[in-house]
Amino acid sequence: MTEPTHAAPPRILFVCLGNICRSPAAEGVARELATRAGQAVEFDSAGTGSWHVGEPPDRRMQATARGSGYDLSGLRARQFVPADFSRFDLIVAMDRQNLEDIEAQRPPGNETPVRLFLAYGPSERVDVPDPYYEGGFDLVLRLIEHAAMGLLGELRRPR
Repeated sequence: MTEPTHAAPPRILFVCLGNICRSPAAEGVARELATRAGQAVEFDSAGTGSWHVGEPPDRRMQATARGSGYDLSGLRARQFVPADFSRFDLIVAMDRQNLEDIEAQRPPGNETPVRLFLAYGPSERVDVPDPYYEGGFDLVLRLIEHAAMGLLGELRRPR
């Protein structure tokens, strides 16, 4: 009798500009929601810029997330690299500029999908606003929660 084979869990990468506000929040929220649902998914996050590599998420984003039950304290910023296209099954951009910056690094022939995060949520917004510059950490967290629920729902659908 052979053991059943199980497909590897999907690997999702969230990407924003500096990897200290939006994408680590998306990683932390999605990971927590998947854990609560018993859903096997691997998450990571990165930034298109290198300014904050090695730093923890912004203290304001951490405080906002912590207030809603999400712990971001163990995350550290890293920069998006072209090799991420082959390491992940889906790359999720926080806004249109991030999506363009990601696509500019796509290796020839690679077909890994890159999608805007809010396409998975009920918001009419297209971009997750950057709270580092614009404030609104609570709004950003709510947008991220709704989009993460939509993304996880889509991952549960049969293919």
